[in-house]
Amino acid sequence: MSELVRFEVEGGIGTIRLDRPPMNALNFEIQDGLHAAALEATARSDVSAVIIYGGEKVFAAGADIKEMQTMSYTDMVDRSAAFQAAFIAIARIPKPTVAAITGYALGGGCELSLTCDFRVAADNAKLGQPEVTLGIIPGMGGTQRLSRLIGSARAKDMIFSGRFVSAEEALRIGLVDEVVAPDEVYAAARRRVERYVGGPAYAIRAAKEAIDRGLEVDLDTGLEIERMQFAGLFATHDRDIGMVSFVEHRQGKAQFEGR
Repeated sequence: MSELVRFEVEGGIGTIRLDRPPMNALNFEIQDGLHAAALEATARSDVSAVIIYGGEKVFAAGADIKEMQTMSYTDMVDRSAAFQAAFIAIARIPKPTVAAITGYALGGGCELSLTCDFRVAADNAKLGQPEVTLGIIPGMGGTQRLSRLIGSARAKDMIFSGRFVSAEEALRIGLVDEVVAPDEVYAAARRRVERYVGGPAYAIRAAKEAIDRGLEVDLDTGLEIERMQFAGLFATHDRDIGMVSFVEHRQGKAQFEGR
């Protein structure tokens, strides 16, 4: 894994930490590091949830424009697949994920936050997709994930204008889920996902996949995805634990084993 991206685990929560001061520009090395961290977070059984964090000052202020400036069309055809693959790997971590946003989350940084299930932002954070001001468009999922999250009209407004959105507006339009003081962002992100540590890991995984996959298809297909995930959980040990516990002690008493 890159020195610019660290993966640390504490108390069942993994933190993918960006460390490229001053702005955490997402150069190729960071993108590849994010991909590797996502695969590790997916594979490790001691990780129940994941936080993506850029530090106390900034989440990520976008892609490294100097690195991209001299790239040709064919260069970008080849590299854009790696861009997408890294962010898809994060979006497909089969565990709850949260972006802890301080300072700027712009361009690729905003797109990185969109790969997460939840977003916690500092009250002074700024989010945006300013690619149009460079004569391009978002290329790491922004046109797709942003519109699915906040609706096409609001996504078009942000992307067409390239304007920055305040934390207050982001909360109002559903772009973030919680706004806290800057020095509380990481702690709030941990609080948001620590409730899943020790939970029924395969049930949470199935729920995430059913929701995410269901958003990509028609209702009938989505219902079939849900039905198959629901039935499949009857093969897990946690289902036995949960139902026996409910019958004997009522809801909320189960001690799940994650298998």
